[in-house]
Amino acid sequence: MNWAKHPYAGIIHEVSKPARYMGGEHDSVVKDWELLDATMVLAFPDVYDIGMSHQGTKILYSIINEEDSLCLERVFCPWFDMETKLRESGLPLVSLETHQPLSSFDIVGFSLQYELTFTNVLTMLDLGQIPLQNSERTLKDPLVVAGGPVATQPEPMARFIDLFLIGDGEERLPQLMRQYAALKKAGELSREEILIELASAGGVYCPDLYEREICSRSSMEVVASPKYSRVPQRVKRAFVDDINQYPYPDRSPVPVAEAIFDRMAIEIARGCTEGCRFCQAGMIYRPVRERDPEQIVETIVSAVDKGGYDEAALTSLSTADYSCISPLIKKVMEQMRPRKVALGISSLRAYGLDEDILDDIASVKATGLTFAPEAGTQRMRDVVNKNISEEDIYTTCHRVFSRGWNKVKLYFMIGLPTEEDDDVIGIAEMGAKARDIARQYHKSKVKVTVAVSSHVPKPHTPFQWCAQDSMAELFRKQKILNAQARQKGFKLRTHDFRVSHLEGILARGDYRVGNLIERAWRAGARFDGWDEHLAWDLWLASIDAWEKKEGLSRHTFLTTLPVDAKLPWGHIDVGLADGFLATEYKRTLKGRFSPPCGKPYQAKVHHTNLEDARADERKLVCYHCGVACDLDKMREERFEFLGKLGATDSPVARSKGIDRQNATQRFQKGRAPHDFQQGQPIRYRARFAKVGPMSLRGHLDMIRVITRVMRRGSLPLYYTEGFSPRPLMSFGPAIALGMQSKAEYVDFGLTKGLSARDVFGTIERASEVGLEILGLRQLMEGEHSLSKRIQAREYLAIMPDVRVNKVDIFHSIASFPVSVRRKDKERVIELKDILLGVSLVEAADYAELLGCEPNHSAVRLLVANSSGPSLRVTEILGALFECTLSPSQILRLACWTLQDEGQLVDPLNALNSSSSSPATLVPIAL
Repeated sequence: MNWAKHPYAGIIHEVSKPARYMGGEHDSVVKDWELLDATMVLAFPDVYDIGMSHQGTKILYSIINEEDSLCLERVFCPWFDMETKLRESGLPLVSLETHQPLSSFDIVGFSLQYELTFTNVLTMLDLGQIPLQNSERTLKDPLVVAGGPVATQPEPMARFIDLFLIGDGEERLPQLMRQYAALKKAGELSREEILIELASAGGVYCPDLYEREICSRSSMEVVASPKYSRVPQRVKRAFVDDINQYPYPDRSPVPVAEAIFDRMAIEIARGCTEGCRFCQAGMIYRPVRERDPEQIVETIVSAVDKGGYDEAALTSLSTADYSCISPLIKKVMEQMRPRKVALGISSLRAYGLDEDILDDIASVKATGLTFAPEAGTQRMRDVVNKNISEEDIYTTCHRVFSRGWNKVKLYFMIGLPTEEDDDVIGIAEMGAKARDIARQYHKSKVKVTVAVSSHVPKPHTPFQWCAQDSMAELFRKQKILNAQARQKGFKLRTHDFRVSHLEGILARGDYRVGNLIERAWRAGARFDGWDEHLAWDLWLASIDAWEKKEGLSRHTFLTTLPVDAKLPWGHIDVGLADGFLATEYKRTLKGRFSPPCGKPYQAKVHHTNLEDARADERKLVCYHCGVACDLDKMREERFEFLGKLGATDSPVARSKGIDRQNATQRFQKGRAPHDFQQGQPIRYRARFAKVGPMSLRGHLDMIRVITRVMRRGSLPLYYTEGFSPRPLMSFGPAIALGMQSKAEYVDFGLTKGLSARDVFGTIERASEVGLEILGLRQLMEGEHSLSKRIQAREYLAIMPDVRVNKVDIFHSIASFPVSVRRKDKERVIELKDILLGVSLVEAADYAELLGCEPNHSAVRLLVANSSGPSLRVTEILGALFECTLSPSQILRLACWTLQDEGQLVDPLNALNSSSSSPATLVPIAL
């Protein structure tokens, strides 16, 4: 596509992080709509930077786009500035792949991960030119679908969504797309009749097909019965019994802007054995389904190689509880270490990671680790069913800090059922103790962060009936923690309790809460989950007006609920037996612990070898949650996985605790910086073009892009040999965001000498849209760096109205002072010292690239590098021609080395001495 003709070409340079909106990512899939039966756009109601880390999007993107007749494209919620620009210009929200408006798709599917993104859903519908209310839509509009964990409590968004997909989407979503396309194409059924057909197939909830009533016990509006006989009374979740039938994708779009988790992450298991009573995901994703470890290793190696990532991660709800996690990490690290790829482990528990496993993880790069004790006292950990002890936590701290880590984050919650002030103070005491352990190994630069959120009772959990702490009570508990943090000297981070208050209303809200969401959105609510963007006064005004109109109180959704009351989410069947959650709720109030399911009684971790696993004949715990688990099959599968990883023999017995003295001695020896035995670097210099969507990536993004391109090509990059190794690279002068360039440069090192032709070809084959390698050569020993070689830059600018006399005036005068503002100070810079030449030309050669007519007027500038104060190209043009140009109207044509007698030489060709210079480029006459 000609990127100058993208729908957003005229506005994109006016917003922050413009690359978020243009697409063109490596490994994105673009299909011809004429060949498709059904089109769908997956809408993630948060910014690109967050949504691109979402694993569910990657899984569904791969599965659906593998089918020739279907396509799945992506769109993310625009940031404040982009929403404003779209509304001002009358442009719709479009997909990343084909830049089609959302209203053009057959299906628009929202991924609901968090209640505080609900207003963003309305933003995307409105900007996508789709009616907000499902009652206002016709067959000419897309079918609006929602899925994800929050879809299991659909009522607050029920008036905006046509259909909720409940449960796993791998199998059900492609079926839904094909069925909807066929029904719509037949043209025989009304919109409501199509919804009845879809609902009768199972796994989906269509809000308009049900009657509602007020429950006298809870005062909430609940689903009473279906309107039609073919519609199920309770909606059963779609369920994938064996996730290995849907291998995790090894190829997915590589983010163009830095994602919040900028790495290759793979889901190694779905579900959780631990049964934490506050955790919705741990309940609705039961039972645990583990991926085959061979598949995991193959996928992560392939994905790292194809994407060019330098960091990978193993993820699940509780990664340490994957049945063969220790041998799996060892096997993965055998592949990652030679690739110099760091491995992260998410959702760790403070147990289960042996000392040798921590050594493996730290063997490439030791970053921070995160653990979630959740509560500060053992009593509260029993209440929430968190299967860890203080000894587990402190032993892990010793193991981590003795291996060179100096950053640990501990996650806790306040506002839990039965919590007392001593439990809150226990959080501070645990944080201080962890900090003290860190200081045994590190004298400085220790960072122990205690992050504390507020508990929000969630549907489908044993705590769904509990009252949520008031804002005043949460504020009081935060004050206790702040005082403790000052006294004990650790870093404390607390979540805004006002956000938690809203989350509570939305999490347990009924159908009427949809009116509150729309009211707040129309008043301007956006990105409500971002503490710094919470429009609290706006929400308060919206809540007050809504309460008066509806005749209810928000506290209806925040107070203790009767166990025998009907609930707004009661018609959604997530697979749990009637009474299971109530039984766990009663155990909560008695402070009784329920052991993890799927493990032998009192076991915290799974056996790490086949010998010990077979020798343990204890039955696996099951407390009959209603989800059918074949425990014998589960045990046999674990034997099989350990065998595949070669973990057969029992290791030498090791102490369950930690020898503090040995740990201290180990650390005092010092952790040596990484030494990859690389020898001396073989240095190369490359020139490349940065055009189209690539021009919207900032300088730091470009460093990641170039590194990934070279890693995808398996070039033997030379790395720095410190504690956090990185490729040895240096870049030419940065360019303004949105400005295209034919003259970008990078110097890099390899560990072995390869021909320039081979390196050039490798980079060319692994490159991305808008990144074009133009030249490359091996550097000779002692050659100067790019900063010393590049002494001037040449630009071409498209001008709306160029007057020849402006150029003549510049050449005829002796001085041309320009006043600019730098760091709140006015400075006067002499333009004659910076601008070496200027001339008028036609833009014929670059018209298509810059989106103008071939005979359009243009200006060429030769600008000298300056060691002192300088001017931006836009400032030079503004001073000369008294106009304002955007970077998108400017192209960097070349960078030059200034040699004897004013000769201009491309830095790619220029050596330190002009006498030994290879063939120089013909200088451009100005």
